[in-house]
Amino acid sequence: MSAVPQPPLQARLEPLVIERLDQVCAVEQSAYTHPWTRANFIDSMHAGYHCQLLVGPAPDADALSRRERARIEPVELIGYFVAMKGVDEVHLLNLTVAPPFQRQGWAPMLLETLAGWSRGQGAQWLWLEVRASNARAIAVYERGGFRRVGVRKGYYPALQNQREDAIVMSLLLNESASAWGPLK
Repeated sequence: MSAVPQPPLQARLEPLVIERLDQVCAVEQSAYTHPWTRANFIDSMHAGYHCQLLVGPAPDADALSRRERARIEPVELIGYFVAMKGVDEVHLLNLTVAPPFQRQGWAPMLLETLAGWSRGQGAQWLWLEVRASNARAIAVYERGGFRRVGVRKGYYPALQNQREDAIVMSLLLNESASAWGPLK
């Protein structure tokens, strides 16, 4: 038996709702040394930010009582993103793939989903910041067409009361390609 988790056979997007916050916060805690707080997610939801979850069927859904299943459908959280729409741009605030599902192609899929939604909102640009030390994420963003456009010095908290720089990246949406070819 393989120790590598197998991806769900089915996955879907759904909006973040309060009932899923415990799952989101657990993934956030497992993925980062300086995770977002529950309040960060609640504030994003109340502000009307675009908060989407990528979920698959829960492997142990049959073990839940009928009452638990009636409250909210059991799912396995694969990943999520939070994005803020501006006048002609969207700013990606958080994109996370749960550690057991990393390196399986979910992050590029979430990015493409966000880019498609952003185009539909009339955005011309997609912006983000990423820790300068997060080489894997930077590579995913660059493969997705993002370009490095600047640095925010001391943007992120780091270990031992230090600060870490953020790389600012942008994607011009009307020039970026998708899985379906160039979108103009």
